[in-house]
Amino acid sequence: MSSALLNLLHLTDPTLPIGGFAHSAGLETYVQQGLVKDSVTAKLFVEQMLSQNLCYTDAAFLSLAFDAAKKNDFKKILLLDDECSAVKLPAEIRNASNKLGMRLIKIFMPLTKKYFLDSYADAIRSRKAIGHYCIAFALCAAASKISKKNALCGFYYNAAVGYVTNAVKLIPLSQQNGQEILFSLHKLIDDLAGRSLKPDESLIGLCCTGFDIKSMQHERLYSRLYMS
Repeated sequence: MSSALLNLLHLTDPTLPIGGFAHSAGLETYVQQGLVKDSVTAKLFVEQMLSQNLCYTDAAFLSLAFDAAKKNDFKKILLLDDECSAVKLPAEIRNASNKLGMRLIKIFMPLTKKYFLDSYADAIRSRKAIGHYCIAFALCAAASKISKKNALCGFYYNAAVGYVTNAVKLIPLSQQNGQEILFSLHKLIDDLAGRSLKPDESLIGLCCTGFDIKSMQHERLYSRLYMS
């Protein structure tokens, strides 16, 4: 088993202690409003989040940051960090991205001795960067010698697992229902990873506004299990 594969498994492990379990990305709002209520609507939510949101936001930033890391272009990384903040309109989503990114960097910092990860952490501490999860993920993947396509597949899969796990708890669904949804997403994830290899920078931020609205409404729900 190659070290790159082990690094990918480590980086995308859903149990990695970065706090991902505490965030639903607005799913909690959809469930409370009765819009996501069964396996069919849960699958649709996950598919749309992956293909109409992450594809034009976090996955695109991951891809571009990965390229910048390989080229040692730290200025580009800072520009991507700034743009990533700009396209995350709900405050909860920006804060979640920052918290997950900071914790990921803290875990992988001792294991990845590449200057761009160190520099990114320094920029965050000096408030020259926010520190987003997708960019931190890209830097960790590049430093861990994970291929870009595998990093993107892992990123999409990790996101899908998080959404499905939350759907199982919130709706609720059976664990078998959750696994069936994940099996059905394999081809979509592979296709999206291929599309994200060379993202069109002019399309960044082209995502469904409904997700942003539900995330903003989440801030004012009467009762909440999740932070976002």
